[in-house]
Amino acid sequence: MQDKIAQLKEHIARVSDLRRAAAVLNWDQEVQMPPGGVQARAAQIGTLRGLAHQLFTSDEVGALLNDLKPCLDQLDYDSDEASLIRVLAREYDKAVRVPPAWVEENARVTSLGRQAWAQAKARNDFSTFEPLLERIVALQREWADFFAPYDNPYDPLLDRCEPGLDSAQVGALFAGLRPQLAALVEQITRQGRPVDDSFLERPLPPDRQVAFGRMLAARLGYDYRRGRLDLSAHPFTTSFAPDDVRITTLVDPHNFFRCVKSSIHEAGHALHAQNLDPALYRTSLDWGAGMAIGESQSRFYENIIGRSRAFWKRLLPVMQAFFAPQLDDLELEAFYRAINKVQPSLIRVKADEVTYGLHIILRFELENDLVNGRVSVSDLPKEWNARMEAYLGVVPPTDSEGVLQDIHWSQGSIGYFPDYLLGSIFAVQLWDAMQKDLPDATAEIEAGRFEGILRWLRDKVMRHGRKFTLPELAARAVGGPLSAEPFMAYLRAKMDDIYGLG
Repeated sequence: MQDKIAQLKEHIARVSDLRRAAAVLNWDQEVQMPPGGVQARAAQIGTLRGLAHQLFTSDEVGALLNDLKPCLDQLDYDSDEASLIRVLAREYDKAVRVPPAWVEENARVTSLGRQAWAQAKARNDFSTFEPLLERIVALQREWADFFAPYDNPYDPLLDRCEPGLDSAQVGALFAGLRPQLAALVEQITRQGRPVDDSFLERPLPPDRQVAFGRMLAARLGYDYRRGRLDLSAHPFTTSFAPDDVRITTLVDPHNFFRCVKSSIHEAGHALHAQNLDPALYRTSLDWGAGMAIGESQSRFYENIIGRSRAFWKRLLPVMQAFFAPQLDDLELEAFYRAINKVQPSLIRVKADEVTYGLHIILRFELENDLVNGRVSVSDLPKEWNARMEAYLGVVPPTDSEGVLQDIHWSQGSIGYFPDYLLGSIFAVQLWDAMQKDLPDATAEIEAGRFEGILRWLRDKVMRHGRKFTLPELAARAVGGPLSAEPFMAYLRAKMDDIYGLG
């Protein structure tokens, strides 16, 4: 058995190398590549993705997995070896259904899609992106059909991002959350004390904003000997190896806190990648099992830590010194309330913790309808605006502030959006469990010490990579299934403190 596991690891290491090489090209395209390089880059990425797919779906890998699957009964379920066999077998059974030509075409089209989306957003012209989005959606429907029969063609796309969950489960969870979130927004609007956040619009030097974000990431534990921070149109994290994990951020001239929270959010992703068990590198287990697990780490750092009073009790004076004298008059309570202000808004990435969930539920429902043919690509702007008005009470005046605001669909990432809310829910469950093990966690944040929190997250989540699905990891990390009840309790308590809801 050990010889065959070694052979499987050797083979998968080469697959991993090809995928990581494609990721390097993706990173370069987003950060440094001149716009004229997009056609050639699309072909290059398509070739690498296609080669990786062919290598992974080879008869050799299939034979090794067939020989090793009967050994699962002899192995501890939580062991690296059992996880390697179990996860790769699940992936292999999926991958062999997908033709290599589809993989290459999807990689090529989505590479073109990124630039087409960026240009359409800059010009506020959905029509220029529409033809490529039509092709991207068609490709995702084709991918879903490789896994027929299914109850819902959205299920294979969701399962690709979140193994172990389907649209019925996620839909039921979100259907229960939506009225609770809407009711909390309505209560805050009707009876909450006013919150002034106008000072967040003060213009601060962009280079100093990036430098401050870079410093915050380092304080949280991000290791710049094994990473770097750059600017991009849409912030992201990419991992080529645990020792090469890169993040990007952005600068909003109208709200300096966006750079702060973007940098913290991506640092959370990067800490996840940098704290992977080294034994999992190049085994295809070296990243999160599902996107929601990764988002739980970024949302934990962004919200549980980065929007907390304890964090800013120590860091606000540091920020004031960093930008002196522009922020000298800020007071802790006013700043804490401002960065947690609840107000229905147009842009997801600018949203507060309460309305953010409504943004995600809208996208989940809309892309589910899109894949099922209940909404056409040409109707997306109209449908987007109608649902924004129904869910959040605001209507985007432009497509750039509406249907074009997110990069995800241009990348073919249909099925990803639910993970942001699933991750937010799980982050609160992790925080509740952490406080039982580390009763001084809040005091440690207040003191600017994050090592204990990172160690706890490393042990419970980060080191495991893709070994476990979200339901499996929830059982191990918090002792129960994913639940929205702690999430709503956290939001209600926080908003009662800020708004005096009573």
